[in-house]
Amino acid sequence: MSAPSSGDQVRATQNDRSHGLLMDGEWREAQGGARAEIRSPFDGRAVGEVAVATAADVDAALGGAERGAAVWRRTPAHERFAILNRAAELADARAEHLAETISLENGKPLAEALGEARRSGALIRLAAHEGTQLYGDSLPLDANPGTGQDKVGFTLRQPVGVVVAITPFNYPALLVLHKVGPALAAGNAVVLKPASATPLTALALASVFVEAGVPAGAITVLTGPGGTLGDALVADHRVRKVSFTGSTSVGRRIASLAGVKKLSLELGASSPTLVLPGADIERAAAAIAAGGYVNAGQVCISVQRVIAHRDVEADLLDALRPKVEAIRMGDPFADGTTLGPLIAVREAERVVGSIARAVDDGATLVTGGARDGAFVSPAIVTGVDTRQPFAQEELFGPAIAVTTVDSFDAAIEAANGTPYGLAAGVFGGSLSEGVRAMREIDAGSVHLGWTPLWRADLMPYGGFKASGYGKEGVRSTVEEMTEIKTVIMHG
Repeated sequence: MSAPSSGDQVRATQNDRSHGLLMDGEWREAQGGARAEIRSPFDGRAVGEVAVATAADVDAALGGAERGAAVWRRTPAHERFAILNRAAELADARAEHLAETISLENGKPLAEALGEARRSGALIRLAAHEGTQLYGDSLPLDANPGTGQDKVGFTLRQPVGVVVAITPFNYPALLVLHKVGPALAAGNAVVLKPASATPLTALALASVFVEAGVPAGAITVLTGPGGTLGDALVADHRVRKVSFTGSTSVGRRIASLAGVKKLSLELGASSPTLVLPGADIERAAAAIAAGGYVNAGQVCISVQRVIAHRDVEADLLDALRPKVEAIRMGDPFADGTTLGPLIAVREAERVVGSIARAVDDGATLVTGGARDGAFVSPAIVTGVDTRQPFAQEELFGPAIAVTTVDSFDAAIEAANGTPYGLAAGVFGGSLSEGVRAMREIDAGSVHLGWTPLWRADLMPYGGFKASGYGKEGVRSTVEEMTEIKTVIMHG
């Protein structure tokens, strides 16, 4: 498909959910001419169609991105700000359509998708603002022995150039915008490779930026297989920054291929929530029931592990079980649905297989864990030892593992007992234990009085250990997507 770049034609391309590649400001067919259907994980029907890019398209795309970067970096920040704010207005106006697209290709309930879509405009505005705030520092050079007042030094921030953004399926709008928005706001060109399962949302958002006036080449979208496209993109010398959200195994591969360039890797997790004596059990149970199963548990900061002190475990389970069993699975577009399918049947099979192995290892399945196509009924598994694979490996599904501990020290040890360290939550405990928890839990975010499933778009976000390195959150991302230059004026 080849679509001219006027606003009405871009909008038509978006609305029929049939897309080419976005390159040099135009919608183009892939060089091989191949296309792929995007299918709903709920009922398997085709909900859109995209071009399938090849390695030859990668080369052409990066050439266009280099040209776009040269234009965009010379665009004054106030002009970039105005263009991105127009994009935010368009995103607001199209929020309902965007939510429908998210539900169709991702399977999450429409109410969840609306929440995601309605954050899009605000996230773009936040990025637009932060892109105007690229302050430098003056340097007190005369404090250096042998230097007088004949020199002036300061720092400048400038865009890195071409950014590659590789995004996952679970939040196909927000996780795209957390990369694309700051990249554009800081004056970079961005080449976006969205998840193969959910490219339609990314393409709908890209058309918003094009229509708002982002110049040709400043935003590129390549759809197709991650292995072929991702390897070619991250290894190319023209790319100066790679921002990836996905599995730890793929993150390791990217790190091995990337060479000398900036990397941000938002990787896997097995996020714990501690429930200690003194906790408000009803509040903790309600938060866990939401935090463990939203988006069918396909969230890196979902509650995967509940570490419960023995003194409160029984009360917690009594409060938690009816809330989990009240979660309603079904058609994402039906009123009252709170749990949609996983992204694919194979993922549902993997999750129920993990639950079965946990039971074989001595754990107890309290409720849920049954598969129907791509659906898995929300599960609670108790008696899980932290050393077992069910706690050690990222589940990415609608189940939580409950581990019993006898002391605060044991709770901290269990929280830190996996290879991951993205986020953690704590309920209860004394003030001094709360202070210890925030200092001793090895995670990028620690939430006292809530679960790990909470994120503000402006906060620094990123993990420790195998959960990756680098920070997102719009201000942090702008910093990661710029470079500091030191300037010395010699008198």
